[in-house]
Amino acid sequence: MKILIVRVGAMGDVLHALPGVAALRKARPDLKIDWVADPRWAPLLVDAQGTGPIVNRVHLAETRVWSKSPASSATLRSILELRGALRKEHYDLVVDMQGTLRSGVIGWMAGAPQFVGYSDPRESLAAWFYSRRLTRKGTHVVEQGAALLSQATGIELSPADVVLPRDPTAEAWAEAAVRSRPLLMLAPGAGWGAKQWPAERFGDVAREASLKQSDCVVNARSADDVLAARVVSASDGAARTMVCDIAQLVALMRRTDLFVGGDSGPMHLAAAQAVPLVALFGPTDPERNGPWGPGAKTILRDPASGTSYKRTDTVDPGLANISVKAVVEALSRLI
Repeated sequence: MKILIVRVGAMGDVLHALPGVAALRKARPDLKIDWVADPRWAPLLVDAQGTGPIVNRVHLAETRVWSKSPASSATLRSILELRGALRKEHYDLVVDMQGTLRSGVIGWMAGAPQFVGYSDPRESLAAWFYSRRLTRKGTHVVEQGAALLSQATGIELSPADVVLPRDPTAEAWAEAAVRSRPLLMLAPGAGWGAKQWPAERFGDVAREASLKQSDCVVNARSADDVLAARVVSASDGAARTMVCDIAQLVALMRRTDLFVGGDSGPMHLAAAQAVPLVALFGPTDPERNGPWGPGAKTILRDPASGTSYKRTDTVDPGLANISVKAVVEALSRLI
């Protein structure tokens, strides 16, 4: 049986889908399980040689090219190449774990006899493409993903621990990048402003951590990451910026002893790799989107936060109520 998973991104979405797919791999190691993902997130699934511990192959959906130039010849060529690669595999089952119009179209392009998705996908138009619509079960999105795969395949599944690929080059880079232990990683970014705890407070946390001789690094998306620069400036030299790609971030997280961040991809990566963490939540519900993994974790959320999921630029009032003292005390308990 050949199965295709469609979960293109973002980083946290891919990580949330993995425990269900890991459970399927564990239950049926004989299955061929492939995945469609944005190139940015492929290192979460396979190494530089294209092999991984959970999936057999990753098909790349160049969504940034598509979004930037939807009517260009490059976009058309990219879509047709993906369609051809998917059709060539003759999948028996396609499972849309994303639930958007885009993922619905991608899954439909595979031409499989069975295309399964939620009966209430994130974007309702996605359901038009499914041959089977299944009821969403579970509270956390990880539980929901495992239940969807279980219903789609008829195999009893519970979310399993995730093993991520090891890239030798990235591992060597991370080993050289760590100056001392314990290593504390701060991740101030998030998908939108309402989920971002003030950068200056991350800097205050770094100063407190420096008193305990921690090597404190700030996850940065690029060398000119303004948010990371604000954290470093506020830390008075206690923190340093760490710019890395996804493979390097995975490797660095294996060496991370403590993590602080909001509802973001790096936080979900830390949870997946059992890093003790403090998660800062505002407009998103930790019961549904919280850190999932075997490590120690503390979730801080103020009662003033309402579950809105609104993509606003202003920090959520409840999130803003979380103090530096509360975060430092949570870190101390984890230590």
